[in-house]
Amino acid sequence: MMIPWLHISLFGLVLVLMLIGLVGLIVPIFPGILVMWLAALGYGVVRGFDTLGIFLFVVITLLMIAGSVVDNVLMGAGARHGGASWRSILVGMLAGVVGTLLVPPIGGLIAAPAAVMLVEYLRGRDWQQAWRATRGLALGWGASFFVRLAIGLLILGLWLFWALSKP
Repeated sequence: MMIPWLHISLFGLVLVLMLIGLVGLIVPIFPGILVMWLAALGYGVVRGFDTLGIFLFVVITLLMIAGSVVDNVLMGAGARHGGASWRSILVGMLAGVVGTLLVPPIGGLIAAPAAVMLVEYLRGRDWQQAWRATRGLALGWGASFFVRLAIGLLILGLWLFWALSKP
């Protein structure tokens, strides 16, 4: 049995980390879902894993994996649907990472679509096609944000259920 003030402190710390992860989902390069997963892992390590905790942590782990993959899949699918080449998509992702690191948190939001637009234009010398590819990337990005947000909210809800079900 944990001392009440320690339990409240642990709950508060993990909740803050969960909320940081959830808000961090706005920034494409920030691993918000991973932060949430690490917070749940830390909670389980400190509080202990009972049967319910093991089950919920396995579900949270599967959600974390899905949330980590969905971003790239939906962005790439959107860009491909818009006609982007794989090279444009890879350059766009790299530009997104570099842009976010150099000018957080919005650098990647500007650099990735700009890179796709530029590479697509240089590839085909067609601004309309370059715009279609960039728009596809942006639509995929938007879709991935909402999917990751839903996954993040689900992780938060599962952890709250786990934390509040303990005596």
